[in-house]
Amino acid sequence: MTALFRRLLLLRHGQAGHPQDVRDYDRPLSPEGENEADEVGTYLSQENLLPALALVSGSQRTRATWSRVQRALPEVVSAIFDDRIYEARSSTLRDVLRGVLSEPPTLLLVGHNPGLHRLALELIGRGGQTAYGRLTQELPPAGLVVIDFEVAGWGGISDQGGALERFVTPKK
Repeated sequence: MTALFRRLLLLRHGQAGHPQDVRDYDRPLSPEGENEADEVGTYLSQENLLPALALVSGSQRTRATWSRVQRALPEVVSAIFDDRIYEARSSTLRDVLRGVLSEPPTLLLVGHNPGLHRLALELIGRGGQTAYGRLTQELPPAGLVVIDFEVAGWGGISDQGGALERFVTPKK
């Protein structure tokens, strides 16, 4: 990857469980969500979509998703757990991304809808119409959006400045 290339991986957490008397922030992954996270981790590894840094919401379900994804990757990836990502609006998520100073070429953001879905739609300016059409409908649990940017650093990302490289969802 060149110095003018950045790849963003947006990953919605796996399907969450709904235990009684557990606040939303502490909801765990359901068994299905665990399988989805494992599947996405395997996919990232097989497709060589390896992040240099992961930004992860502090919620239980996003942390668990990241933990399961990390286990499937060939190397340990540094992760930053950031509560600003929890239930954040797309503008907040954009600010979090722009604030990454280490300039990793590939960055993974593990978060929540609707902010994550909106962010993906706002950042994409070009790419495959079929995948984009599917993405406009929904970003399901463990959905992965890969967006490429021609920018020197994360501070340079802008609305409609990215190219949708792919959109994949777990097999049901």
